[in-house]
Order: sequence, then C-alpha cells, then structure tokens
Amino acid sequence: MDAQTLKNLLEGDWRSFQDCLKRQLGSDVAYLRHLNEEVLSHAGKQLRPLLCLLVARACEGKETGHLAPLPELDVADASDLRRGRPTVRSLFGADVSVLLGDYWLSRAVDAIVGRDAFDADVVRIFIKTLRDLAEGEMLQLEKAASGDMDESAYLRIIYSKTASLFDTCAVSGACSVQADETYKNAAATYARNIGLAFQIRDDIFDYSPEWNTGKPSCEDIVEKKITLPLLGAFENAAHQGEADLRAAIVQGAAGIREKVLAYVREHNGIAYAQRRLEGFLDEALSALDVFPDGQWKEGLRFLAHYIGDRKL
Repeated sequence: MDAQTLKNLLEGDWRSFQDCLKRQLGSDVAYLRHLNEEVLSHAGKQLRPLLCLLVARACEGKETGHLAPLPELDVADASDLRRGRPTVRSLFGADVSVLLGDYWLSRAVDAIVGRDAFDADVVRIFIKTLRDLAEGEMLQLEKAASGDMDESAYLRIIYSKTASLFDTCAVSGACSVQADETYKNAAATYARNIGLAFQIRDDIFDYSPEWNTGKPSCEDIVEKKITLPLLGAFENAAHQGEADLRAAIVQGAAGIREKVLAYVREHNGIAYAQRRLEGFLDEALSALDVFPDGQWKEGLRFLAHYIGDRKL
C-alpha cells in the first residue's frame, strides 16, 4: 500500500478536495496561474490533506458518504517539492517564491473565514500554526548559530515546523464534522505524533545516502543544523568528542560532512533516532483507540505505518 491507496479509499472526497484547491487558487494573472500549475503538478504525496479527510471520516464513523470541500486542508504541502524535485525558489527565484507563498496564504485565510459560517476553533489553530512556524524557524536559526542544540529544543523545532501542520489539518478535519472534544483531542495527539515521526524520518534520510532520496547527505550539517541522529550518536558515545564536533559544525570546518556522517554511523545515531520515531508512532496509534472501528480508522493506522517506513 502507498499514499495512492488512501486517495483511492477516499474517492469522491479526494476529487472534491483537488477541485476545490484549484478553484481557491484561481487567478486572472497568467503568470500566477502558471506558477500554481507548476506547484500542483509536483505536489508530492499530499499526506496532510489525506490526514484531514481521514480524520473527518473517522470522527463521523460512517463507511460511505461524501464530505463537503475543505479548502483549508493543507496550506504548506508544496514543501514536498524539495523531495528530489526542483523547488519554486530554485526555478523562479526567491522573490517569486515568497510572493507565491503570500498568495497561497491569503487564499487559505479566505477559505477559512470567507464563508457564511466558519469554525472559530479552526481559525485559532490556523493562527497558532503560523506562530509556531515562525518561532520554530527562529529557534532553529538560534541553535545553528550557537551549536548548542539539545533534544528538547530539537523536538520543539520539529513540532513547530512540521508536526504543527499535521495537528492543524487533523483538528480541522474533526471540526468540519462537528466532532466532540474527545475526538478532537485524539486527532491532535495522533497528528502531533505522526508529524514528529515524519520529520525524524526525514532527518534519518539526511544520514542515509544509500537511499537516494534526491537530497545530498548531511545537508543539514552544512546548514549547521544538528538533528536527532547526531544527538543520538552523542548520547550513545557518552558525549565523547562532542564538544569538538559541535565547534567544527558551527565553524563550517572542511570535511565536516564526512566527519559527522562517520560519527553518526560509528555510534549508531540512526538506530537511536529510529527508536524515538517508533515511540512516537506507538503514541499515535494508541490515540486512535477512541475512534470507531472501520475503514477510516484503518486508513489512519496505515498512514502512521507508512510515515514510519517510507523511503522518500
């Protein structure tokens, strides 16, 4: 099974989302239409909108039916373009990339508040996610400059920059069917944990050049970002050589990519990160206990396992 399996399961709901997204991004500016088409043609697996729709269905507990369109499903899924494909920034430049992001954001806000009736909870969580994204990015910059990243700061960053988006999509799905607080809380717990697992998996990819993910190995280290595989290696090595390696990362020392990769492999940093990932997936799966049994709950189970096992 893969992401396409979940899209097939959702059938009409998925088609409605795609149609609604295209309508919401419509413009009479030809260049903007071209950019939107370029982004949407390389939209990746779109796991977050899948999450939103599956949560909505699981909260309803019905095996069949059709959801109303949910245009706020996923504002940031275009980030998947970096997985082995050129980014908008690399194709069209930084200015265009920022402007396109602003346009998508404005259309997302309009989709949420521009209705006859809108859910205040969705507005609040959407605003919180924007704040989380900004704070996570700033904290990452701070830690890259100082080199003193620890696991607590790392988890805050990956929640803010990745898992908060999963959280928003899941809770939005629950709100769309007027789910009660039990379902909303369970959806948030599930989404937060698969979001953390998703980013840890990405960070494992950074130390796994043999998987051919389309991203250069140890690219995060070149950007002075210390992630969980290296933090785990420090822990496994009883912090031997840690201070020197951290200093070399901050200084951008020659050969630092190779040194860090060798250190992580020698001290089993990938295995450490994988164990933490599996712990988050266990918490996510436990959160599903409150949902009715059926194909939608099984779809959410599959999504969690898929995130933990994916190779791209």
